[in-house]
Amino acid sequence: VQLVESGGGLVQPGGSLRLSCVASGFTFDDYAMNWVRQAPGKGLEWVSVITWNGDIAYWTESIKGRFTISRDNAKNTLYLQMNSLKSEDTAVYYCVKHIWTRTLIGGFGSWGQGTQVTVSS
Repeated sequence: VQLVESGGGLVQPGGSLRLSCVASGFTFDDYAMNWVRQAPGKGLEWVSVITWNGDIAYWTESIKGRFTISRDNAKNTLYLQMNSLKSEDTAVYYCVKHIWTRTLIGGFGSWGQGTQVTVSS
């Protein structure tokens, strides 16, 4: 299993970024996928999840209306569109594969290496 995130960087408050995660080594469209973040000096925070077919997504309240999770199963790629970014969104963002196939039960499996997002003026 390999998960490779990209798209992070430095952005001003109110700006946008799109994160990507290219997956390999497993059948991508059999697994729900997550974004998880870790702000400096803080613990891990789950951000969003999308089902294996992309039909259903859930997200944490703090990013509601600003971030959108999506996936392109033909490209084995997971995305996180982040708009109206705030300083408190500064974190390392991880792409995380769900542990079991075709279910949201069971929690996290494999993790990517993360991509840094810094929101600052």
